[in-house]
Amino acid sequence: PVGDQSQARLLEVVGDKPVFDFKPKGHLELGEGLDIIRQKRLSHVSGHRSYYLCGAGALLQHALVTFTLRKLLSKGFLPMTVPDLLRGAIFEGCGVQPSTTPSPVYTIDPMRFEDLCLAGTSEIGIAGYFMDHAVQLQDLPVRVVCSSTCYRAETDTGREPWGLYRVHQFTKVEMFGVTAAESGTESEELLDEFLGLQKEIYSDLGLHYR
Repeated sequence: PVGDQSQARLLEVVGDKPVFDFKPKGHLELGEGLDIIRQKRLSHVSGHRSYYLCGAGALLQHALVTFTLRKLLSKGFLPMTVPDLLRGAIFEGCGVQPSTTPSPVYTIDPMRFEDLCLAGTSEIGIAGYFMDHAVQLQDLPVRVVCSSTCYRAETDTGREPWGLYRVHQFTKVEMFGVTAAESGTESEELLDEFLGLQKEIYSDLGLHYR
């Protein structure tokens, strides 16, 4: 709906929200207690909004990525790896403006490397792959899956995030689709398919979600 977050409508709730007879801890408190997440005392190492995953934390990330990739490969997705560094025009074609101030994008020193930026999502690289690239109508839709490191300047400091949110670097598995436009409904239909897959992933993990 048009408007801010207050106008949002709850469409569906899946699963039961756990009820505890104690005050549950957040992911950061749990992670730091188990020594699998480190986000403190890093200003001299990697700056603000960075983190380390150690031991089971690192293994959990790898397991989630592998689980999701296997799920989508079984659905016929094309696996892809993409460059992290891309030209500014590719970002602009995806609706991202690297030249804005402050910029949400990390730009490489133009004195050394002309017009290169770090991608905040593999969507940018996949879109660049299909730019000026012919796809046969009978081969559509194309479903692509990519696991990548995402780099985001996260310039909005109006509200300080807590935990592993709005960090400068993280790993994400992306679903990307290229459809025809013969009937005008293909894109929406593929988006609904992707939403169904996201719900299936959450349900397979036994998570309550809305």
